[in-house]
Amino acid sequence: MLTTTNFLHYTQWSGIATLAFAALTALAFILKWGIRFRLVGTTGFMLVLTGGLFALSIVPLSRAVIPGAGKYTLVYDNGSTQAVITTSSKITPTQLEATLRQAASNLFSYGRSGTREDDNLTVRARTIIHPEPGISVPVYLGEVKRSLVSHQNSPVTVEIYTDKLAQLSKPTA
Repeated sequence: MLTTTNFLHYTQWSGIATLAFAALTALAFILKWGIRFRLVGTTGFMLVLTGGLFALSIVPLSRAVIPGAGKYTLVYDNGSTQAVITTSSKITPTQLEATLRQAASNLFSYGRSGTREDDNLTVRARTIIHPEPGISVPVYLGEVKRSLVSHQNSPVTVEIYTDKLAQLSKPTA
């Protein structure tokens, strides 16, 4: 996996290439080469590429890894205070708690805006059961709430719906 150190290294090489293209563009204007305006575009592209690589070298790209967490898929996210993930129907309560904690950590972003009434990110976990052939029913298994204000010291509240988890173990028709 690429780290911020890798991107910093790529930024340095891209910066050197940008300076080389800028020098080549200046030379093209002095000598009135026919490709001088194409070199201006190439130099501009290299500036944008270097800026993007620099931004990736600042922002950490790592995700939280919570031991025991299962796989999940993000199915709804309003970009603010609510998100819904889907999990396997064979998930255990301990796996569900770890999965909810991991999803809450991974979905946290300083760009999310809370409302005055609710400054918490709420992530709900659901799965799909099939009580009869041709019928699919979503079942919400639990939710986690965490503060949108602070990432490091915010309390994480996990609520597991044990009655809904019990539905999963019942045999279907």
